Amino acid sequence: MIKLVSKTAVLVALGTSGMASPEISLRPAARPVTQGPVVLASVEAQRPTARPAVVSQTQATPVAANPGFDAWTRGFRTRARSQGISDRTLKRAFKGISYDADVIRRDRNQSEFTKTIWEYLDSAASDTRIKNGKSALREHRRTLERIEAHYGVPKEVVAAVWGLESAYGSYKGDNDVIQSLATLAYDGRRGRFFESQLIAALKILQAGDVAPRKMTGSWAGAMGHTQFIPTSYLAYAVDFTGDGKRDIWSDDPTDALASTAAYLAKFGWVKGQPWGVEVQLPRNFNFALASRKIQKSPADWAKLGVKGLDGRSVPNYGSASILLPAGGQGAAFMIFKNFAVIERYNTADAYVIGVGHLSDRLKGAGPIQAKWPRSDRALTFKERKEMQRRLTRAGFSTQGVDGKIGPNTIAAVRAYQASQGLTQDGYPSLSLLKSLR
Repeated sequence: MIKLVSKTAVLVALGTSGMASPEISLRPAARPVTQGPVVLASVEAQRPTARPAVVSQTQATPVAANPGFDAWTRGFRTRARSQGISDRTLKRAFKGISYDADVIRRDRNQSEFTKTIWEYLDSAASDTRIKNGKSALREHRRTLERIEAHYGVPKEVVAAVWGLESAYGSYKGDNDVIQSLATLAYDGRRGRFFESQLIAALKILQAGDVAPRKMTGSWAGAMGHTQFIPTSYLAYAVDFTGDGKRDIWSDDPTDALASTAAYLAKFGWVKGQPWGVEVQLPRNFNFALASRKIQKSPADWAKLGVKGLDGRSVPNYGSASILLPAGGQGAAFMIFKNFAVIERYNTADAYVIGVGHLSDRLKGAGPIQAKWPRSDRALTFKERKEMQRRLTRAGFSTQGVDGKIGPNTIAAVRAYQASQGLTQDGYPSLSLLKSLR
């Protein structure tokens, strides 16, 4: 979803008969770190960032009577009018709307769903998703080439976002966006954010881009083929077909794909630059250098022994950092500015790698060459909190226990690893937790 919310699934429409069944959309939730397990949720709004492990949104939406919600709705209408929303728009938008308990259930359960980076990529760039992506590229080649020529974003990158967000349009989400956003705004946990999204959604309806009950999306309000949240839609969606509407919901994905390219271009897409390149590290690599804060030219990285898989210096695409999504075990990537551009769509590292790697595969490149530590597994939310408590008790403070693997926890892990003579990669693995125990 577009950083659209924050961070973390792009549904992409196949539009081609006879293809293998498209896989469900993927979107990891946003997270402020460059290492660790992926937390998955179903939409961008929290990100990422992103959805319960991977949940289909084709089920009927259960609703429940809620007098408090009805009272909140009356108060909200007053606030909406003060922001220019007409009575007619409010009447049409809220006709038949009820409190949706299932939306709250999904929102509450996000942090419990975890996947390792390799499990995520197994699905993000699976054989089926690659096959369907190539079919989608063939079917929509002329449209995608026009979009690439206009915005400078490669058609394969746009298609990859489409593939992860909605499985090429197959899983755009069928939740009523007004009902979902109203429920989340009333619930209050992130009420201010979701009320702003609800106001934006009403502005979209008032502009006539879509009818109220056709404004459908994920349970958190991400909409269309490439899962824009309402505020991002207002700011970046485009009418590429020229029909007077920015239609990201219809079977024709043109406006949605162009809007995605426009979004990436707006945030500085560098034409001709890759998102990243898989590299090999020297045996004596200083893992402290694997930080987004440390940037060097490919030539300077080569002087430190960091080279492409062909043993040569990576071409000079610009300043780059080294990313180790599985710590010292697994693949290493040299990432460039375009990594950060994709990150504006969804801040989870796994999502960005997923988009980048899928786009490479759609261009004909091969799979990631490094072996992943598949004997490991992602820590559960409870285990992440346990690790933080144990690190702090051992004298390596994580500055709080919240189950989120951020910079403070990574620093604490590195310090603990140094004290034990372990590889100082900062990766919060299951084996590290066992060591702390």
